[in-house]
Amino acid sequence: MDAAGQYNPRTVEEVFRDFKGRRIGMIKALTTDVEEFYQQCDPEKENLCLYGFPTEQWEVNLPAEEVPPELPEPALGINFARDGMQEKDWLSLVAVHSDAWLLAVAFYFGARFGFEKNDRKRLFSMINDLPTIFEVVSGAVKKPVKEKTAASNLSSTKPKPSPKVQRVAEPQPKFAKPLPAPKDDDDEEEGSLDEEEDEHGDTLCGACGENYASDEFWICCDICEKWFHGKCVKITPARAEHIKQYKCPACSNKRARP
Repeated sequence: MDAAGQYNPRTVEEVFRDFKGRRIGMIKALTTDVEEFYQQCDPEKENLCLYGFPTEQWEVNLPAEEVPPELPEPALGINFARDGMQEKDWLSLVAVHSDAWLLAVAFYFGARFGFEKNDRKRLFSMINDLPTIFEVVSGAVKKPVKEKTAASNLSSTKPKPSPKVQRVAEPQPKFAKPLPAPKDDDDEEEGSLDEEEDEHGDTLCGACGENYASDEFWICCDICEKWFHGKCVKITPARAEHIKQYKCPACSNKRARP
């Protein structure tokens, strides 16, 4: 639990950077580190909270003892509902409370350091451009590709491949690698590549929730079909060549819950 006196982001950009770091940490707890998070939320323990830190780390701990606390506190007692709900529903509930806490912390800094109306509006706009933790955890973010591809589908009888196939640049069907640059100046080819790049830009990493970028290595889980930055799940292109079926950390750690 970081005290506001030790870390004080004072500008809109600094507060947003703080927000992103805490958000990434909490997304890790609810996705790639979900098994460890589940174990730490023992219902037999006291009121526990999920904290995210600007360093992109997370922690399950007791609430701050001082009243009022230095920073707004997350939802108390997230551990009590762990065994009384379906795991997916429980994680989604924690995600919703985590979203609310992140906004509270960001606007606490804004109020403390006197952000004016335009600064608050700009901060919220920057925050709102990112998907919520709930959207990442529940998979509620959908790619709006139907309207975009409708016109092109009318001019071709060949079915458009699925997003998973579109992102493949090499024979391995589960890896998303940067598309090669076109070797000629054909406008039609460049247009199709640009359109494909736009569609991929709506894809989100299942670990950090950030958008797709063509210059990064991505890999898709063959179980849940979510895409991940290679660096987020510690998979390199060289290592990926030898994986027949990739399972993300969350799917690898799944087991029957009592």
